Amino acid sequence: MWRASYTPDGPGTLRVPTRGEPEAWGPGAGWLLAGVPALLGAQDDPGALTALLDSADPALVRVVRDAAGKHPGLRIGRSNRVFEALVPAVLEQKVPGKEAWRSWSYLLRQFGEAAPGAPELRVPPPPEVWARIPSWEWHRSGAEAVRARTIMNAARVASRLEAPATPAELDRRLRSLPGVGVWTSAEVRQRALGDPDAVSVGDYHLSGHVGWAMVGRKVDDAGMLELLEPYAGQRHRVSILLLLADAGPPRRGPRMPVRDYRSF
Repeated sequence: MWRASYTPDGPGTLRVPTRGEPEAWGPGAGWLLAGVPALLGAQDDPGALTALLDSADPALVRVVRDAAGKHPGLRIGRSNRVFEALVPAVLEQKVPGKEAWRSWSYLLRQFGEAAPGAPELRVPPPPEVWARIPSWEWHRSGAEAVRARTIMNAARVASRLEAPATPAELDRRLRSLPGVGVWTSAEVRQRALGDPDAVSVGDYHLSGHVGWAMVGRKVDDAGMLELLEPYAGQRHRVSILLLLADAGPPRRGPRMPVRDYRSF
């Protein structure tokens, strides 16, 4: 695994091999190496879900138990970089993944820097650079004004977002920002804090997948939350396990169109 990040100490590149010791380069190398255990899930507790399954009605938890059995010890990592998780999450709001990745790639090429030790990678720029990106560059990236404004406003308060916080405290901070709702907050908490309960309400596919896996039919967000309620505290972990079990509905419907604002 390779990761390029703008750390509190500056840009850095991390390489975590399948075997052997991690390596890092750049001013942020020490910070990245110190964060490897958390990134790999050392601070996570997969046993918390096991305790919930053991105390529940076996008939109600069979599907989740089967999914957990296929991926024993699954751990949720954390990057400890809130703003760096927020930017791609905002770019992913209400658009297909290809559209978001196109915008992210363009903005990194234009405003990121070559990663130390791995110049083929790009280090995401620091918040002060995101706050100054001109409107025409957002347009060229394919990100419309609403998402651009959300990122720029968040960049101006990035230091407050990075302050140590519980998942609940970070949720309040994030959702106080214009343009950041329940879905975006959950995505950031999953990636930056490894929050095992941050379920992505409002996701285009998740509720249908969870419903199909658990009761054999698609449900809406309210139905998904009802199904996941017995796993409060571990709802994101359960969602991951059900996604990994590949027990979702057949893909027969139309795909979301990939829009291109650059020609407007």
